[in-house]
Amino acid sequence: MRLLVPLTDAFGGRGGIAQFNRDLLRALCVHPDVERVTAMPRVMPDAPGEYPRALDYRTEAVGGKGAYLEAMARHVWRGAYDGVICGHIHLLPIAWLAARRAGVPLLLIVHGIEARDPSDKWLANQLVPGVDALVSVSEHTKQQVVRWAEVDPEKGYVVPNCIDRSRFGPGEVPAYLKDRYRLHDRTVMLTLGRLPVQEKRKGHDEVLEALPDLAAEVPDLTYLVCGDGADRARLEAKAERLGVADRTIFAGYIPEEEKADHYRAADVFAMPGRTEGFGIVYLEAMACGVPVVASSADASREAVRNGKLGTVVDPDELEDVKVGILSALREPRGVPDGLDYFSVERFRERWHGVVDVCFGEQASTMVAGAKTEVEHEVR
Repeated sequence: MRLLVPLTDAFGGRGGIAQFNRDLLRALCVHPDVERVTAMPRVMPDAPGEYPRALDYRTEAVGGKGAYLEAMARHVWRGAYDGVICGHIHLLPIAWLAARRAGVPLLLIVHGIEARDPSDKWLANQLVPGVDALVSVSEHTKQQVVRWAEVDPEKGYVVPNCIDRSRFGPGEVPAYLKDRYRLHDRTVMLTLGRLPVQEKRKGHDEVLEALPDLAAEVPDLTYLVCGDGADRARLEAKAERLGVADRTIFAGYIPEEEKADHYRAADVFAMPGRTEGFGIVYLEAMACGVPVVASSADASREAVRNGKLGTVVDPDELEDVKVGILSALREPRGVPDGLDYFSVERFRERWHGVVDVCFGEQASTMVAGAKTEVEHEVR
C-alpha cells in the first residue's frame, strides 16, 4: 500500500499539529501493509532530523505556495498511490484532485480552530462533505465539522493525540531553569502554547484574571507563559493592568529539547481556554507528573478524560478557574493512572484500524470494534 500525505508540517515543524503529524507518519510507516508513505510538508522552519525509512519526505514542497503546488502537481500526475490522507482542510482542493486523479479514497484530518467554523477557503469548504473519511482529534472537533459541513457522521473517526513517555516523564527541576527565571522557592503555574492573535481564547486571559486572587492565596506564585506570537504584547499589557506583571514571566518560544524540563519546573499546568481541538500539551504535562487544569468549553476536557486525569473548569466562571487551579496545586505530583490510553502504541493501533477500513481491501470485525472504541471511549 502506498499513501500520499499532503500536510502543513511534521518533521522540522513546531507545535501540536506538527507533533501529531510526526506521530501519524511514524504510525503509517509501521503498518504491515504500507510499502511507502510520501509526505508533502507545506512549511519546515527547522531541520527535519531523523524520520522513518519508509517515509519519502518531499521537502522540495517547502518554499511558498508555488513550490508546493508544483511539487504536488507532479504526484497528482503520477498517481502512484493507493490512498490520500489530507492533513489540513486548506490543502483539501489539491488532495481531492490527487485522489480523484488516481481513483483512490480520500481521508481528511481536522484538528481544532479550522474545524470550528467554515474556513475562508470556499472551495475547501465545499469539498469537505465529499471526502471518503474524516479523522478528528476529538469528539468535540468532529461534531463541529459535522455541524457546519453537513458531513455524514458515519464517515468520522476520532483518533486523539498520543504521548511519547520516553520523551516526557517526571524529573527534578533543572537548575538552569531555576536560574533563568528566578524560580528558587517559587510556586510555578505554567501555560505552554503559541500566542497567535486569531486564538485569543487559549486560556491565558482567564489565568491572568484569576492571578490576583490566586496570589492572595499563594503569595509565592509565579505564572510562567511559554510560547510566542503576535498576541504576546497584548497579554503583557494585560498583566501590567492587572498588577501581576511582577509575577508573570513571558518566556517566548521553547525548543523541543527544553519542553520536558519546563513542565517539570511547574507545580500546575493551567490552560482553561475555548479553542483547543485537543491539546497535546496537556498530555505532555501529565506525563511529566504535573497536575493539569483543562476547560469544559473545548476539547481539552477529552485530553483529561472528562476529569479522570485532571481538573476541568468553566472558563466563563472566574471563581471556578481560581478554585480549580488551587485544587490542582494541592494535588500530589505524579503521572495519573490511565494516561496509557493516549500511548503511542494505542495511537498506532487506532490509525492502523482507520487505514484498514479506509484503504484496505476489506474491513475485519476487529477493526470495526476498534472504530467504535476510538469514536466513543474518549467522551
